[in-house]
Amino acid sequence: MQTKSEVQQGWEFDTSAIHGVDKDCIEQMKKNFVTTINNENKMYPPLYLTLEEYEIDGRTVLYVYVPVGKTVYRNAGRIFDRNNESDIDITDNADMVFNLYARKKSTYFVNKVYPEIPLSILRHDLMDRARRMTRANNEHHPWVDMTDEEMLRSCGLILEDPETNKEGITLAAILLFGTDNRIMSVLPQHKTDAVFRVFNIDRYDDRDVVITNLIESYDHLMEFGKKHLNDVFTLDGVQRVSARDKILREIISNLLMHRDFSSGYVPKLVIERDRIITENANLAHGHGNLNLKTFRPFAKNPPIAKIFREIGLADELGSGMRNSYKYTKMYSGGEPTFTEADVFTTIIPLSEAATATVGPTTQGTTQGTTQGAAQAELSEKDKVLVNLLMKHPNYTQTKFAGELGWDVNTVKYHMSKLKKNSVIQRHGTSQNGYWEVLYKG
Repeated sequence: MQTKSEVQQGWEFDTSAIHGVDKDCIEQMKKNFVTTINNENKMYPPLYLTLEEYEIDGRTVLYVYVPVGKTVYRNAGRIFDRNNESDIDITDNADMVFNLYARKKSTYFVNKVYPEIPLSILRHDLMDRARRMTRANNEHHPWVDMTDEEMLRSCGLILEDPETNKEGITLAAILLFGTDNRIMSVLPQHKTDAVFRVFNIDRYDDRDVVITNLIESYDHLMEFGKKHLNDVFTLDGVQRVSARDKILREIISNLLMHRDFSSGYVPKLVIERDRIITENANLAHGHGNLNLKTFRPFAKNPPIAKIFREIGLADELGSGMRNSYKYTKMYSGGEPTFTEADVFTTIIPLSEAATATVGPTTQGTTQGTTQGAAQAELSEKDKVLVNLLMKHPNYTQTKFAGELGWDVNTVKYHMSKLKKNSVIQRHGTSQNGYWEVLYKG
């Protein structure tokens, strides 16, 4: 409840005159108000609100505070949603009604519990990696001395199913630390589409469909962005920073953390000649472009966001938008736009230097899609894989996965990237052929 002074301060910015209400009518107005909001034909479910009297400049004002509710209310049998300064009747729009109910739920879709799935199906190597990543900011992070189960419980990734009263790991835990097969079994629509479209604008120059856990999805998308965007020289004060990497970190972590996982809409990272676009399904809290000064962030998937913050892939809620503004100005001189709707869209403007091809292109490839082998930049995982390929050119991808302790889809991803960059070449069939390393880095 606001105080009298707060009410007065709130009206200081309203240019309209305060007329107040007739004191002889106050009691009847209060009675009519209470009767109306408790009439199921008018409001359902009934509301329990009270009117307060205030004296403003010698006039009586009736004031009511309406808190944010946890349910959807109907007015005369109709459902309305607020959009800027308008109340929109959405009763007959099934999708908008569903989204409104989803926003009002006291829980989150990613908190769905799977009591029948054992904790042992989660990848211990990923949880170990998460522990190591926390040490970058805090050498004595609590996770370091925790077991896998203790770590998951501390993050709310093991909960009790309210319907069965049985404990189990959540969907968020599976998305973060599950095997690819397990993720697809509980969420078949899970994937992220990465597209590079600069030269072949009718289709694409390069594409990667990322189907893996959220942590390694972040790795894949970062590598895709670094592969196709030049690291333009930028200074933050007197210190050189990679504005490219800072932007990619913010938009990719946002794309992965805040999507509506209940939707079948495929999230996208699209790099075009003059802009980067990300799109993901969204439980909207409004519609239209967000303003940096008035933006109020809402937690979409708190358990996932907490893990991303702890391991250093994201900062506090709302910081991503501020950082995107800062580093886009440095990288291209432009300003990003963030559009809130059922599909959340981010657009980062690019300068010509960001997507300009550097160095000669490989003969026989699509113009501009891959640089020559001498231009290829190998990541640490690429180098590990290339070294093993040189020792065992006859290994299958499954054998490589077993030797390295990687998921087979991770091996396939790096193999595909190395082939596109003309680093390796396959000879013969999948069963009887062998690998040749063309470029050793």
